[in-house]
Amino acid sequence: MIEVRVPDEQEGTKAVVRAWLKQIGDAVAENDPLVELETDKVTQEVPAPAAGVLTEIVLDTDAEAVPGALLGRISIEDAPAKARAQTEPQTQDATVGEDAPLTTGPLPSQGHGETRLSPSVRRACLQNGIDPSRIAGTGRNGRVTREDVDRAVSSATVVRVGQPATAQPRHFSAQDIPHDRMRRSIADNMVRAVSEAPHVTAVFEADFSAIAAHKSALAAKGTKLSYTAYIVKAAAEAMAVAPAINGRWKQDRIAISPTIDVGVGTALGEKGLVVPVVKDAGSLTLEQIGARLDDLTRRAREGKLERSDVSGGSFTISNHGVSGSLLAAPIILHQGQAAILGIGKLEKRVIVREVGGQDAILVRPMAYVTLTIDHRVVDGHQTNAWLSRFVEILESWPAA
Repeated sequence: MIEVRVPDEQEGTKAVVRAWLKQIGDAVAENDPLVELETDKVTQEVPAPAAGVLTEIVLDTDAEAVPGALLGRISIEDAPAKARAQTEPQTQDATVGEDAPLTTGPLPSQGHGETRLSPSVRRACLQNGIDPSRIAGTGRNGRVTREDVDRAVSSATVVRVGQPATAQPRHFSAQDIPHDRMRRSIADNMVRAVSEAPHVTAVFEADFSAIAAHKSALAAKGTKLSYTAYIVKAAAEAMAVAPAINGRWKQDRIAISPTIDVGVGTALGEKGLVVPVVKDAGSLTLEQIGARLDDLTRRAREGKLERSDVSGGSFTISNHGVSGSLLAAPIILHQGQAAILGIGKLEKRVIVREVGGQDAILVRPMAYVTLTIDHRVVDGHQTNAWLSRFVEILESWPAA
């Protein structure tokens, strides 16, 4: 017997079993998608660790799945016979129900991708009147996952004339919005965060003139970077003056992370947000950080992030200004982290600067920057030292 266990997860985020993709008695090949787990960040497929037959499901749908927990067991003894039996052609769909096996009959297809559906996916398609063949699957081999169905439901209304299909843009009206698992998980994490960690926020202001000039010069040479890339780079460099900002609260110590792993909040519209992590940002060039951010952001919005992409962060950035916010004090959602940086909207403002020994009124691209700290880990002196250095790096960025 081979045990199937929940993968280790560094952030301590709770996961739940969303759907089993195989049922007891099904033959599985090594690395076949076996079960979907969902956290407030991502939906992850757990692959079969070996070829065999699924003989036991220990944690069923909606069960909480902590890291290392036993999900089920696979027998490797009678795998060949079962595998042959399941490769024989079948033409009838399985009965749809709470414990129904995977559909083995043909499904409408666009000519590509895995066409089998898990019971959870098939049930969701039937409940919402959605044709699964019209959904672009993000699972292994193009298989449609439950998250794909939820995304289709949230972005479209259902036309129930003729064949089921995802259809026109939704016209919102005043109505209740049921919680999905991601929203419930985000809520739980926020309540836990504010109840466990004493939050204090410091506010500085930064002049982005030097960054804007450098960014424009690179763009003229064919290299396009976002402001977020500069912010990640400056944040990593600022850790040198206050290493505890890159630390983590432990019951017996403050553990300083050996690498600077920067999580960047990425909005997913009505689905909330995820925080993909730029690993070891302190060792990367500005251009490398920009490339990592582009890749992570694209995969986040396509629902293709892996668990490793959103775990292990030592510091977090919330660039809330991209949606118009001038000033905010974000909550430290990742358990144990010491701080979160908030970046407000970049806008031209009138400021007073000393030029040639005289006060001058200037118009500069300015933004409020905040650092919210866990006061158990970091004091005001360290907070202000870090912010001072962060702003200094931004304002003195060398010319391209």
